[in-house]
Amino acid sequence: MTKNKKILVVDDDSGIGEMLKTLLEFYGYQVEVTEKPFEAEDLIVKHNIDLVLLDMLISGVNGTDVCARIRKNEATAEIPVIMMSALHDAGEKCKKAGANDFVAKPFEMDLLIGKIEEVFQDEKYLS
Repeated sequence: MTKNKKILVVDDDSGIGEMLKTLLEFYGYQVEVTEKPFEAEDLIVKHNIDLVLLDMLISGVNGTDVCARIRKNEATAEIPVIMMSALHDAGEKCKKAGANDFVAKPFEMDLLIGKIEEVFQDEKYLS
């Protein structure tokens, strides 16, 4: 397991955000949570984030737009993004926006941890 990696959770449901924070910290990750999608890029830089978990629909904002902005920003372009959504056809849209992976809600925690570990096992993120 990749310890001490920092994850930013961007989800407008504070219950989901806090639940993910608690569970991810149990697995050894450091976690920041925000309900404000427009803060994502600044938080990535400020907290030296290693991976972003991004909801597709956040307070009327399309998460795919947030993901695309992360990809276009030189300071955040290389940060892996895993998007989440309960919409049945969201996976393809999220990947087109630049997401490294996608998780359909509701999801099993083991599946999410597996996807996070898979991203961190990629050689370019092993540091």
